[in-house]
Amino acid sequence: MDIIKTLQTELNIRYSQAEAAVKLIDEGNTIPFIARYRKEATGSLNDEVLRALDERLKYLRTLEDKKEQVISSIREQEKLTPELENQIRGAMTMVAVEDLYRPYRPKRRTRAMIAREKGLEPLADLIALQMMEEPAEKAAEKYISEEKGVSSAAEAVAGALDILAERISDNAKYRTYIRRATRDQGILQACARDEKKPSVYENYYQYEEPVRKCAGHRILAINRGEAEKYLTIKIQAPEETILRYLSGQVITKKNPYTEPLLQAAAEDSYKRLIAPAIEREIRNELTEKAEDGAIKVFGKNLEQLLMQPPITGRVVLGWDPAFRTGCKLAVVDSTGKVLDTVVIYPTAPQNKVAESKEVLKKLIRKYGISLISVGNGTASRESEQIIVELLKEIPEKVQYVIVNEAGASVYSASKLATEEFPSFDVGQRSAVSIARRLQDPLAELVKIDPKSIGVGQYQHDMDQKHLSGALQGVVEDCVNKVGVDLNTASASLLEYISGINKTIARNIVAYREENGAFTDRKQLLKVSKLGPKAFEQCAGFMRIQGGKNPLDGTSVHPESYAAAEALLKKLGCEPEEIRSGGLKDLGRKIGDYKKVASELEVGEITLKDIVSELEKPARDPREEMPRPILRTDVMELKDLTPGMVLKGTVRNVIDFGAFVDIGVHQDGLVHVSQMTERYIKHPLEAVSVGDIVEVKVLSVDMEKKRISLTMKL
Repeated sequence: MDIIKTLQTELNIRYSQAEAAVKLIDEGNTIPFIARYRKEATGSLNDEVLRALDERLKYLRTLEDKKEQVISSIREQEKLTPELENQIRGAMTMVAVEDLYRPYRPKRRTRAMIAREKGLEPLADLIALQMMEEPAEKAAEKYISEEKGVSSAAEAVAGALDILAERISDNAKYRTYIRRATRDQGILQACARDEKKPSVYENYYQYEEPVRKCAGHRILAINRGEAEKYLTIKIQAPEETILRYLSGQVITKKNPYTEPLLQAAAEDSYKRLIAPAIEREIRNELTEKAEDGAIKVFGKNLEQLLMQPPITGRVVLGWDPAFRTGCKLAVVDSTGKVLDTVVIYPTAPQNKVAESKEVLKKLIRKYGISLISVGNGTASRESEQIIVELLKEIPEKVQYVIVNEAGASVYSASKLATEEFPSFDVGQRSAVSIARRLQDPLAELVKIDPKSIGVGQYQHDMDQKHLSGALQGVVEDCVNKVGVDLNTASASLLEYISGINKTIARNIVAYREENGAFTDRKQLLKVSKLGPKAFEQCAGFMRIQGGKNPLDGTSVHPESYAAAEALLKKLGCEPEEIRSGGLKDLGRKIGDYKKVASELEVGEITLKDIVSELEKPARDPREEMPRPILRTDVMELKDLTPGMVLKGTVRNVIDFGAFVDIGVHQDGLVHVSQMTERYIKHPLEAVSVGDIVEVKVLSVDMEKKRISLTMKL
């Protein structure tokens, strides 16, 4: 198989792009580095395409290794024919390779194996020839042997049929047909183990759907229902069609003695050997496809969440709401430094509202708090009510935001949080996290396992290794898109930078603490375990503000400094103008990019990137994202009426819709059918996490606390 050609076709890119990307990956370059600094080689493939290519490359190489193992194993058995070898080498999936290998794979002890040991293979061959002129029982009499354990002719025939059933089962062509027929015509059925037992799976108590139409979120739901022993799942295959096909393949001659026997062997082979295996395969396929889809949605949601714009320059009060144990507060200055922590008890059972308000007023006056970040967990609604009352009583202009606190408790109990705040309890750490995730969502959320951030569906039911790998890639791409300040970034943030691992990240922080702030990117080479290759991969994503070289504050890679400096000189500009933002019209002075790129001995794409960066040094891509809604008033579920139009924030996108926070504690659901007038296959075609959207209330179910919304205004 030409892997490069396969990648070109599957990803719809040029052969040269696939070839260059594979070469760069094999040389140990990271995806963010290739996407940002090797555009010339790859023809500007983005990180999403490069990650898909990397994942597919690994699969195809594993597939090629598997083919070699299979060919070697069959060759050792002296059963490899040129035709079989060509079939194996031409296989495009692991399943196809396994089908071809099945007859030659060492098996556990089977009924057919036992029959062969009893010397019944010649009888099976005789039946398969379909040229018998007498009943099979008559021909089987000579195989009766007390020594071999064959006590009757009927037993001999049964053994021969076992051999034939296994041969049919091992035929790759038959399996391919049956698998396709089951996929195309099979029905997935779910039923309740106990219909009287209520559960969240009641929609699936009597459920069936064509296999080919099964939506990913439904597959994951019924899988969980089966795992929790509420549901029984099976695939109803088109049995009559399949048996008719098998009979047609196996029975090639009209023979009254062998026809019923081969019919029986085909039926036994399908029901006992093939059908259970094919059902397992298809269930696994459906699950893998559903998981892949869910992981993609989770990854997109995570990316949108991480890329939410930071709210800078404000002192924030982080509020972790609770009832019995009190609300934990943390005051955090504009740089993220914790100024104060306190616990108040305005909620039940203490209800110390007046006392709590006095504490809050003093904190607001003392620290100049202008924003309150409230976690959306238990007692959030009650806390919000108190905050709104407070804001009406004070002269200071203060706003609040309800923040998704998913993962805050996971972080607060982690080893990392303990190291960061050794003297704080988990509640105080959680309050700090809630404040900081408003100030800089990316820097704070990287401290939390992506699976705990709460923007996925069924994430705990998935292949955890696959999920973790995909989400780590998303975090890595986001951190490198934004870049980090080398002198303020935490080890948690640094470890996601291209070429940097946990050990090197800690070593960078240790070097900074021991030697003071970095003044030059080249100082990174003095950090323990950070060699030339790691420097090449990471340097462009590390920013130094106010360092010796103004280019260190940009995403221009050190390998392009000579070209950038030559460009500035050619255009009569000074490097110091980078810091002052005086190069905003640099691109207009260039004219012929191709000619200038040739003069500077860089690629045209690289030159355009250098110019773009010099015009807007260290531009934060998060600036383009929608900002969170800052509130000063509260609304409750009972205040909602059908027809009411509100602004809300998309909190989570799932396969069948999106949950939108409209400020009433309970997120409302916009079903995919209520998103646009045009038909869309998936909600991500219309919305993303963090989007600010206008919605209209369709209905409110007070009892179930469900809000149905529409974006069709």
